[in-house]
Amino acid sequence: MAKGLIQTANWRSTTLIVSETALIIGAVAASVYFRVGGHAWPAVLADMLPKALVITSICQVCLYYGDLYDNPHVARNRAELLIRTLQALGVTLLILAAVYTLFPQLTVDRGVLAPAAALAVGAVVAWRFVFGWVTVQVGPRERLLLVGKNASALALARELHERTEAGVRIVGYVDPDANDGGAMGQLDFLGTVEDIPALVRARGVDRVVVSLVDARGKLPMDKLLDMKLDGVRFDHFASVYEEYTGKIAVENLRPSWLIFSAGFKKTRRLLALKRAVDIAAGAVGLVLTTPIMFALAAAVRLTSPGPAFYSQRRVGRDGRIFTVRKLRSMRADAERDTGPVWSGGGSDARITPLGRIMRRTRLDELPQFWNILAGNMTLVGPRPERPEFVQSLAQQIPFYGLRHVVKPGLTGWAQVRYTYGASVEDAIEKLQYDLFYIKNMSVGLDVFVMFETIKTVLLRRGQ
Repeated sequence: MAKGLIQTANWRSTTLIVSETALIIGAVAASVYFRVGGHAWPAVLADMLPKALVITSICQVCLYYGDLYDNPHVARNRAELLIRTLQALGVTLLILAAVYTLFPQLTVDRGVLAPAAALAVGAVVAWRFVFGWVTVQVGPRERLLLVGKNASALALARELHERTEAGVRIVGYVDPDANDGGAMGQLDFLGTVEDIPALVRARGVDRVVVSLVDARGKLPMDKLLDMKLDGVRFDHFASVYEEYTGKIAVENLRPSWLIFSAGFKKTRRLLALKRAVDIAAGAVGLVLTTPIMFALAAAVRLTSPGPAFYSQRRVGRDGRIFTVRKLRSMRADAERDTGPVWSGGGSDARITPLGRIMRRTRLDELPQFWNILAGNMTLVGPRPERPEFVQSLAQQIPFYGLRHVVKPGLTGWAQVRYTYGASVEDAIEKLQYDLFYIKNMSVGLDVFVMFETIKTVLLRRGQ
């Protein structure tokens, strides 16, 4: 998997999880100490430790689903950080009340829980502020110099500027064409290829990132080789873009990079394991959600004229057409006059009031568990699109057909990172995420996507 990408594995999330676990357990230990005194403290604490781990686990889950581990905007906004942290800890107490009702043996004495909760709230909130301040003060740990300029370079600069926790800074760019310099948005023009060695030394550059789209045929390869042998580290722009954004830049993509880069491995073991998970998830999903689907179907019929379910043709693996079934969220005559068109998202007038709720909570997609069980879809993969859209997009977007080398999914990396799309530009953005998923496909990434899907639904990001 790409370094620094999957948020559960990055240094920021790991540091916060470990440190906050220690703070919460410490709050419980301190509360026990003040409750029973120093003599009885070790024995009581030993009995309390499993209960403290339960409290900590629930609290960490609530902090995660409060979007407090991987959202840079929340980390920078102190007011929102405080509110979300208090909300997460409040939900923790509610869940603990339910757990203690079901499992009384896990109950913590009120004389311990109340002070521990107060200490944990104060410690976690204070630590979040301190951690955010330290992150800013430490500054970037890796400095990049770009060779070439294009829209993807600007996009990368914007993302890294917003994601200060990534610890990366682009110091500027050099242009292979000496006559085409000038500032480019947030990127400063620093010179030409000839200036790279001096810039590396003067600016403390860790990696020189080359965009072959701009530089092909213009780079003096013998000089670059001398720089490489002299200790300058070079890297391909597509690889760095993937590493820090979680998507593959289509604009900078070349077939040679796809051929020689690591990844894109679909082993028999992986495919067999995914299929086994799909069968289990499809069967369990149908059993658990059938009563919900019938209740929603009745509600659809009562609130809007027309059938409760509808069917659409979608493009699956290797371009095969299959039929997907959903609960109807639009008027029955939504495309009578227009034919297949992009949905306008939450503002689309064709969506019924109940349909808007179902789309936000993804309840309209529950019938797709049948498609998963039948083998047309998988639990995690690219979103299945309609043939009419695929035919048009494949002509406009390079490499669009690559997303059909795997089965489409009920949820996916693109769905949780870029929740809605209704234009060619959106389709390009989602394709970049889909290509990243296909390249890095694994059970671990699937598990991460499932956790992120739940977060997307809870935070009502869906459409």
